[in-house]
Amino acid sequence: MTGNRLTAQGLTLAYEDRTVVDGLDLKVPDGNVTVIVGPNACGKSTLLRALGRLLKPQRGAVLLDGTELSRIPTRRIAQAVGLLPQTPVPPEGITVAELVSRGRQPHQKWWQQWSDADETAVARAMERTGTAELADRPVDELSGGQRQRVWIAMALAQETDVLLLDEPTTYLDIAHQVEVLDLVRQLNRERGRTVVAVLHDLNQAARYADHIVAMKAGRIVAQGAPADVVTAELVEEVFGLASVVVPDPVTGDPLVVPGPPRGAAPAERAVPGQTAGTTPAT
Repeated sequence: MTGNRLTAQGLTLAYEDRTVVDGLDLKVPDGNVTVIVGPNACGKSTLLRALGRLLKPQRGAVLLDGTELSRIPTRRIAQAVGLLPQTPVPPEGITVAELVSRGRQPHQKWWQQWSDADETAVARAMERTGTAELADRPVDELSGGQRQRVWIAMALAQETDVLLLDEPTTYLDIAHQVEVLDLVRQLNRERGRTVVAVLHDLNQAARYADHIVAMKAGRIVAQGAPADVVTAELVEEVFGLASVVVPDPVTGDPLVVPGPPRGAAPAERAVPGQTAGTTPAT
């Protein structure tokens, strides 16, 4: 798919008098997983908030199907674009089923608060995220990985074509990070949903993204396929990190291997059966 339903034109974003994103243009590829990467405070999450109409542009605009978000009714946006912010906080005591059901609010009408379509969408979302068996449990009693799957289930129940995820793996251990990203990838592949995610881990971005957007100081430095974007030169430019980029032994995607710490020589590789600092026997 090569369309661009969600775009930004000349986008400038600021908090009071501090400009965070400056004159940015972006076309989100439909049906792909786009991952935004960059150092801390470069504007990644700020850009995602603007794409979800949580932040009003100072200049420029975000457009959905060619219309500025500011001109689109909130309900229509919520039916088209789902947003999962960083570390969302559930209402106290709410159960998994109740939280996932809230994803249906944009589709409900004042004369019909719940329908068979709502029931089906919630059941399907919980089944796809493996949360059906957690339906009656309070969300605040779940593990980090379980809780994140429940939030994703809520976003899926919303049944939007575009899904925005702001650091969905934050505070998760490596196993749960992979679990969540595998789920996102599966949903994209099977349902064709357009996903835009902010990730801190460049190697995870290279593995799961179709399209990478690399940002620095509020601007896009590079964008494109992971094989084209994730290079040692870009890692040095964006993150200030010397590295070697090699093929991932599992997927073949770019894998960033940091260089030795500044001022330190590369560690000597130990020879089996040899004690460090000794000369091997001859």
